[in-house]
Amino acid sequence: MIYKVYYQLGKTEVPVREKTQTIFMESNSEKDVRLALKDREINIEFVQLLQGPYLEYEMQQENFKLMEIK
Repeated sequence: MIYKVYYQLGKTEVPVREKTQTIFMESNSEKDVRLALKDREINIEFVQLLQGPYLEYEMQQENFKLMEIK
């Protein structure tokens, strides 16, 4: 499954739409995504499962780079 992670740089950063960053991760669950990112200095806002047409749309965007959890 592919997840889109919305986050802010810095653990204490207040979520502001204009500063929100995203990454795409392949994982078995949202929990695994959060565990893989827990050591990074980021403030995770939201983890969204991508499926169907929305996933296809995101895959066509130039900023789509998939990270795989190992």
